[in-house]
Amino acid sequence: MRSRSNSGVRLDGYARLVQETILCHQNPVTGLLPASIQKKDAWVRDNVYSVLAVWGLGMAYRKNADRDEDKAKAYELEQSVVKLMQGLLQCMMRQVEKVEKFKHTQSTKDCLHAKYNTATCGMVVRDDQWGHLQVDATSIYLLMLAQMTASGLQIISNLDEVAFIQNLVFYIEAAYKVADYGMWERGDKTNQGIPELNGSSVGMAKAALEAIDELDLFGAYGGPKSVIHVLPDEVEHCQAILCSMLPRASTSKEIDAGLLAVISFPAFAVEDAELVAITKSEIISKLQGRYGCCRFIRDGYHCPKEDPSRLHYDPAELKLFENIECEWPVFWTYLILDGIFTGDLVQVQEYREALEGVLIRGKNGIKLVPELYAVPPDKVEEEYSNPHSVDRMAMGQLPHMWGQSLYIVGCLLAEGFLAPGEIDPLNRRFSTHFKPDVVVQVCVLAESEEIKQLLMDAGVTVQTISEVLPIRVMPARILSHIYVRLGNCRKLNLSGRPYRHIGVLGTSKFYEIRNHSYIFTPQFLDQHHFYLALDNQMIVEMLRTELAYLSSCWRMTGRPTLTFPITRSMLVEDGDAIDPCILSTLRKLEDGYFAGARVQMSDLSSVQTTSFYTRLTFLDEESDNSLFNDVDDEDNEEYRAEYTTPDVGAEDTFDQYLTQLLHSATTKHHLPPIQTGQHHVFSPEHTTRDILSFMAQVQGLKMPKSSMYLPVTPITNKHRRSLNLLEVPHPQPSPQAKQPEQPKLCSISELHLPRDSQGNTDFAALVNQIKECPTLQDQADILYILYIMKGADWVVELSGPGQGGVSVRSLLEELYVQAGACKEWGLIRYISGILRKRVEVLAEACTDLISHHKQLTVGLPPEPRERVITIPLPPEELNTLIYEASGQDISVAVLTQEIMVYLAMYVRSQPALFGDMLRLRIGLIMQVMATELARSLHCSGEEASESLMSLSPFDMKNLLHHILSGKEFGVERSMRPIQSTATSPAISIHELGHTGATKTERTGIHKLKSEIKHIFSGGLSLSSNVTSPRSTRCSSPSTPSGMLSPVGHGPGDGQLHWEERQGQWLRRRRLDGAINRVPMGFYQKVWKILQKCHGLSIDGYVLPSSTTREMTAGEIKFAVQVESVLNHVPQPEYRQLLVETVMVLALVADVDVDSIGGIIYVDRILHLANDLFLNDQKSLSTSDYFLEKDPATGICHFFYDSAPSGSYGTMTYLSKAVVTYVQDFLPSSSCLMQ
Repeated sequence: MRSRSNSGVRLDGYARLVQETILCHQNPVTGLLPASIQKKDAWVRDNVYSVLAVWGLGMAYRKNADRDEDKAKAYELEQSVVKLMQGLLQCMMRQVEKVEKFKHTQSTKDCLHAKYNTATCGMVVRDDQWGHLQVDATSIYLLMLAQMTASGLQIISNLDEVAFIQNLVFYIEAAYKVADYGMWERGDKTNQGIPELNGSSVGMAKAALEAIDELDLFGAYGGPKSVIHVLPDEVEHCQAILCSMLPRASTSKEIDAGLLAVISFPAFAVEDAELVAITKSEIISKLQGRYGCCRFIRDGYHCPKEDPSRLHYDPAELKLFENIECEWPVFWTYLILDGIFTGDLVQVQEYREALEGVLIRGKNGIKLVPELYAVPPDKVEEEYSNPHSVDRMAMGQLPHMWGQSLYIVGCLLAEGFLAPGEIDPLNRRFSTHFKPDVVVQVCVLAESEEIKQLLMDAGVTVQTISEVLPIRVMPARILSHIYVRLGNCRKLNLSGRPYRHIGVLGTSKFYEIRNHSYIFTPQFLDQHHFYLALDNQMIVEMLRTELAYLSSCWRMTGRPTLTFPITRSMLVEDGDAIDPCILSTLRKLEDGYFAGARVQMSDLSSVQTTSFYTRLTFLDEESDNSLFNDVDDEDNEEYRAEYTTPDVGAEDTFDQYLTQLLHSATTKHHLPPIQTGQHHVFSPEHTTRDILSFMAQVQGLKMPKSSMYLPVTPITNKHRRSLNLLEVPHPQPSPQAKQPEQPKLCSISELHLPRDSQGNTDFAALVNQIKECPTLQDQADILYILYIMKGADWVVELSGPGQGGVSVRSLLEELYVQAGACKEWGLIRYISGILRKRVEVLAEACTDLISHHKQLTVGLPPEPRERVITIPLPPEELNTLIYEASGQDISVAVLTQEIMVYLAMYVRSQPALFGDMLRLRIGLIMQVMATELARSLHCSGEEASESLMSLSPFDMKNLLHHILSGKEFGVERSMRPIQSTATSPAISIHELGHTGATKTERTGIHKLKSEIKHIFSGGLSLSSNVTSPRSTRCSSPSTPSGMLSPVGHGPGDGQLHWEERQGQWLRRRRLDGAINRVPMGFYQKVWKILQKCHGLSIDGYVLPSSTTREMTAGEIKFAVQVESVLNHVPQPEYRQLLVETVMVLALVADVDVDSIGGIIYVDRILHLANDLFLNDQKSLSTSDYFLEKDPATGICHFFYDSAPSGSYGTMTYLSKAVVTYVQDFLPSSSCLMQ
């Protein structure tokens, strides 16, 4: 008999270690592992991690087999792995109804459980008794299932299991918008059961989706039916959200050691090597100790100060855990594996030695990885005062099976028993490697021969859709319907993929279905869900975005192919030429470079060989019976066919299915043409807004007559009628608000609807009035009244009784198409609101903003009407919330969705625009937009709101950009062509020369430190002879910045109000205050101030110093707390001056003193500064005209409009006021403020 080799002996040692620490606990019936001897339940995540050592050891035995017994050992180990993975699958399949529900609700109540009964695979605790929703646990299962299948293990055994795994893919693909409890099962770190968006869950889901895509679950024995399909856009969403979050782990955790699993083994989810390095160094610098790493800052688990009798923590209690958090050796095993995969041998050696020092020797000398090391209760004070100095004791599970397993895998790799490629057969470890440039293939097609001819006349040669046969061109929504069939399994009652938007990565490849080639046009061209695609300039803008996205995010083999059809809506109004913006785009595409992307324009047949193909076999012949089930289920009334299906001979069932989808709701013409010259149906004083109010009364809703217009100063209120869009009553009414209002319309009878002999509304007569409408708007108003009073499905008999009719909804759809053809944007938004149209990507837009650490509010201020969104919401819930917050004002609800989409576009493409904003208040942004239009066009609030609603989507997006960027811009009326049928006002927006101020100039803070020279014990005065080099922008005693004072003393001069000749600083402060812009580092400075006082009082609301005990300075939660206090201030310019006051206060807090007072009243400091300013101005004999005060706040308008810097700047007076306010607490000797 051959003697055992040295490597064989060492392997046997590891086999003994695996047997005694892991396999001895495996249940012989289910294959599951309990968490430990004390904790008998089987956690999904712990089971997967614990079995990695068994899998690795099995491969090591197979590779280093000295004798037959080694091969037998390898087989035995591999089967233990298969048994455990099948056991976990059985646990989850018993909860199949939860998977089905969760795909639609993404609710914490409908999710798979996090732990199961080890002996029975059954439930352990009820749905509401545990933080079960842990997307990373399901994801790590799928990721390792893919890796193990790729390594040759046979885990999945039939097609029902394949269908279940496919549905688990749908379960995790929405991870980027699901707030869950994370890998520590706690959610928010206060441990009060609050779920949040976790980077560790998003990253693990991204890795799992990538790994399992196009994988055959039957391995070498499979065929097309056992292949899993993943939509690439879902992966990319996860990637984008993850990168925007890192190195932050979640809202309440600024860093989390669990991210090591995401940036390195097993997920390798981050492709940016620099971001990986930043995250790793943050974890090491902030969380590493002498025994391992803490999970996160202020983690109370097993701390000596933790009260084990209750699950939750009191918010102020978290401060007690700082510097005594438990340290976990498991994170060093991750760092060992990271070193092995990156080839950093020094790191491997360093952490292996460190880990050896904290392992515990068990019986027979086996090495055990403990769960954690805690500070002994009697040494807590010593550790507080001198962190990392106290010797800790091991606590928790011994061994910690998850850590034990990763320790063994690390040893097998470090000692050469395994190669990195064996434990990572899908090559995820190369994710950060260089990616070659992508060339995007763009195929432009003409919808018809006429359009082809028009393009040819313009010098662009293209094919028509019918000329590219046998390749079939379909809209993206058809692909969404096709994917509804994927994962469908009647035996398990699984419905397949929910009907969802397909992104541009999914539509940029060829599909082979039943031996036919299909290509799909991008979703952004679909006009039926939302109206953005009706605006050609917006189409160009979205094309630009999508091409840039394709070139940076394409990861598949071959090139992406974007199909761009030129349709009738892309012609100019009279239809005899292509829209110039479309034509210039086509010319740029021909140049080969567009929006930073390399493009190649060619016809479809020539790009087939270089494109990526996906074969969809789940639609083969045997699925024919169930094909038509979903055609009626979806919202097909929203669709109409834009491309006719060519006649290809005898159609099979699948062709019939596609034809039915395309023609499911073709718009027929029922509405009579408008009758020009007729009188309006409703009297001129009854605006659409009035009709909305009356209909709200019919529904029993209380709808305030209100406006989107932000009152610039209360002085103008008395000149203003009650407005037709959303007038917001301010919490502190100004004296002018008591003016007698216009008499309000109070009953529906005032609409003068036709009556029958009983005095009831005569609907037949109302239907007849549709035929006499002079404008589309009148038709829309009548249809809206019918929609509310009779319902969407009420049949309108336009041809007379008994002649057959058509539903109100169908007529509104038809009107929507007509309004789209006329580019009547106000009307399009109105009808979209009536039909409750929803942007397909609304939930994704909301998640994009939240993952970039922004919070959203919808509805107009003040609260409770303004609703805050802090976590991603399912699409339906989000839509309902927007309509509720808009007070059922349908136009505002639609515009809210639109602005949310634009904000998400900008946060992805220009995140710097949002750098110093935390809460995006969409209602306030809409008010600012209307206010800017009113200011620029010198019109009333009603006209401004009307003009805003009538802007094209492209102009709306531009206006939003100008407001966010802080650049000066102009708005002017422009003339429409005479033959235009549109009635909405035409407005153009253009950028002015750079006369605005930069951010640093606006805050003036950087200058201030040098301006505050000496603080003396006696007078504590500030040197006031400082001048700013930017003298052109400095305020002076005689004129407000940027404006000339009135020269004459004629009778009209005294009537000039600040509103009508406001300067740039007042406007700048108003804009910054409205979009909640704060200086860099503002929240951290507030945290420092709170450490030295009892609290800050702002406008009557107190931010207590106890907040710092609950939250760290870098937490988003703390910033949110500060914002919630600031948001009570109704006037944006007043809010902004309060922010400037706090910044000056922060400079004083930097002085080396223990306290600067009790409760600091920030308003009082600001009013003190204002009084000092007024005194100085009076001493200079400034006219009363300049000293006029804002009645709502008592602050001088001239002070609002003063530049921050300069001897008469706001900072000078604020500095004097702050020093006067806190002088009792400053050191008595003179000191220099750096």
